[in-house]
Amino acid sequence: MEVMVTVAIIAIMTAIAIPSYTAYIQRSNRSDARTQLLQAAAFLQTCFSQNNDYRCAPAGPSTMTPPFDQAPAAPAAAKYAITINSGGGANSTAFELWAAPTGTMAGDDCGTLTLNSAGVRGVQGTTRPASDCWSR
Repeated sequence: MEVMVTVAIIAIMTAIAIPSYTAYIQRSNRSDARTQLLQAAAFLQTCFSQNNDYRCAPAGPSTMTPPFDQAPAAPAAAKYAITINSGGGANSTAFELWAAPTGTMAGDDCGTLTLNSAGVRGVQGTTRPASDCWSR
C-alpha cells in the first residue's frame, strides 16, 4: 500500500513538473529568437546609417546571412528561422524581420515573432497578444 501511495505521489508531481518545464524551455527558446531579432535590427540600423539603405542583406523575403539566419545562432539546431524583407526598388527605407518557429518549437503558441524598422514588435499566426510573447 505504501508503495502505491509513493507511486501516486510521484505520478502527480511528474504531471505538474513536465508541462512547467516544457513551458520554461519554450520561453528560453523564444528569448533567443527575440535576441537574434534585436541584433539583426541593430545590424540593419547600422547599415542604414552608413548607406541610407537597409539592404545589407538580400532584398525581398529571403533568409538573412549568418549570424542572423536562425535562433539560436549556428551551429546549434535551429528553433526559429529568421527572415527579412527589406523592400524592393532602388532604395530600401524600411524592413520587417520574422522569426518563425521551426523544429521542436513548431507548435509554439506565440507563432511568428515580428519586428520592423519602426521598432514595432508583433506576432503572427496566434491569438495571443504581442506583449505576452515579447515580454516572457
